[in-house]
Amino acid sequence: MHETVRQVTERIRARSQSGRADYLARMDAAGREGSARARLSCTNLAHGFAASSANDKQALRQMQWPNIGIVTAFNDMLSAHQPFERYPALIRAAAREAGATAQVAGGVPAMCDGVTQGQAGMELSLFSRDVIALSTAVALSHGMFDATLCLGVCDKIVPGLLIGALSFGSLPTLFVPAGPMTSGLPNQEKARIRQAHAEGKLDRSALLESEAQSYHDAGTCTFYGTANSNQMLMEIMGLHLPGSAFVNPNTPLREALTRAAAQRAAQLWAHGSDYRPLAQIVDERAIVNAIVGLLATGGSTNHTIHLVAMAHAAGIVIDWDDFSALSAVVPLIARVYPNGAADVNHFHAAGGMAFVIRELLNAGLLHGDVRGVSGADLHAYTQEPWLDAGKLAWREGATQSGDVNVLRPVSDPFSADGGLKLLQGNLGRAVIKVSAVKPERRTVEAPARIFDSQEAVTAAFKAGELHRDVVVVVRGQGPRANGMPELHKLTPALSALQSHGFKVALVTDGRMSGASGSVPAAIHVSPEVHCGGPLGKLRDGDLVRLDSNGGKLEALVDTETWAQRAFEIPPPHGQSGVGRELFALFRAHAATAEQGGGITTTP
Repeated sequence: MHETVRQVTERIRARSQSGRADYLARMDAAGREGSARARLSCTNLAHGFAASSANDKQALRQMQWPNIGIVTAFNDMLSAHQPFERYPALIRAAAREAGATAQVAGGVPAMCDGVTQGQAGMELSLFSRDVIALSTAVALSHGMFDATLCLGVCDKIVPGLLIGALSFGSLPTLFVPAGPMTSGLPNQEKARIRQAHAEGKLDRSALLESEAQSYHDAGTCTFYGTANSNQMLMEIMGLHLPGSAFVNPNTPLREALTRAAAQRAAQLWAHGSDYRPLAQIVDERAIVNAIVGLLATGGSTNHTIHLVAMAHAAGIVIDWDDFSALSAVVPLIARVYPNGAADVNHFHAAGGMAFVIRELLNAGLLHGDVRGVSGADLHAYTQEPWLDAGKLAWREGATQSGDVNVLRPVSDPFSADGGLKLLQGNLGRAVIKVSAVKPERRTVEAPARIFDSQEAVTAAFKAGELHRDVVVVVRGQGPRANGMPELHKLTPALSALQSHGFKVALVTDGRMSGASGSVPAAIHVSPEVHCGGPLGKLRDGDLVRLDSNGGKLEALVDTETWAQRAFEIPPPHGQSGVGRELFALFRAHAATAEQGGGITTTP
């Protein structure tokens, strides 16, 4: 075990001792009580199986078979989740073959950040994670279930499902993915067209045609954003069947994996052959493995928020110092768009998760002794699934990269560190992802131009006001202000400025997620301005230094002047419309970004 990984794990364990002990005590007590279904009254139970088939009713009466609860995020507007429409029927049939029953316990909302990006609805996005967690708890509260299958893929959905499922951590839980869509228009061409449109060189019809060629079928978007980072995390934490993350939808292998997940859940229940409750799988080691996997693959910065929230739900406390310490020793061994040209299908073909996990295990950067839902330990996840004469089997995964432009061994990485850094200074604490930022652009010192919305930035760009060296500051974008929307509407404009040779950086208390790219961006600045954060002291023209190499985020204003300045808090906006008025309670009580940014993680 690498010494830094060991030290960070021990630091997390010590910090979490009280909360983790309390969580495990609650889950152990729930497990000792046995099947919740056995404690239901006759009226309760009759309600629970009233619509079941005659055979399932008999099994549910006798209490001899496990009943698997399916929590699904299906909708057919969201391409990544459209394949889930067929899953319940597959799962029910596979469960019966394994001596189990299965019921859809409940549905959770699944919003698409691609649809809401830059729109008012994006201000509900982060809080949808908490709604999903609460909805998962409601679904499982009926006490009818002995194991859980969570059907989810995208940005806030997987974290929300896991947070909710951890409240029922005495139940075994598997995550069942749908897989990425097949490759469409190359990502670099898509980015070129977006930038050309931002500069007025292409019209809307050309832009729409490009986007339609990129997002063209069922499955997850193929760039390595938060959705695909979720799939990596579930695999490296041991919550998928091995090799499940990036198998395309509606293929024989995908269907076989879905059926196998149901049958594996039937084995894991408390009276089965191999009881593995969720509470025991998601421990400090699994959380550290998740951070290491995120860093090694250049995953989404959203997980500096979501992983904090997921860990909190298991009684574990992590912070950005842990991410930064691990980033210093975990090499970047994958380049997937926006950190490279390839998409996740290419990543999977080049060796995928089996290669990544084997390399990190061999380097002592992962806790190999964790027990996931499959195998004796994490080494089971160095295997890949295949169909052997039509039957699902596993074999050893790639031991060498199929494309060193996409995947590399730890001994020859793309970068010696994980590219995710903590920034600190008189402007607060922030994170920055530099894996796609050229080394010469990782430090920017320039005058600030302050905005209170991304629309205002776009207007200034179109008016030619930003064609110079500039640090664009967008404040009032945190959880308490407006729900912390992603600010991808800024990417084409800032990229265009940078391509013209200007020194450009972004500083914001909002989010940019896994699609943040070549422009250095200090994001998630905490505390946010609506909690008295120091971005409220910044003024137009102040010299700002963003130094990702030295970990600094500073306003170069003399100490006395800075201390005497009053805070400016942007006027509230986005408080109503598209349902935002319903989330006033969430905004009022949301935790800081470093504490998880939602209501389920408020200390």
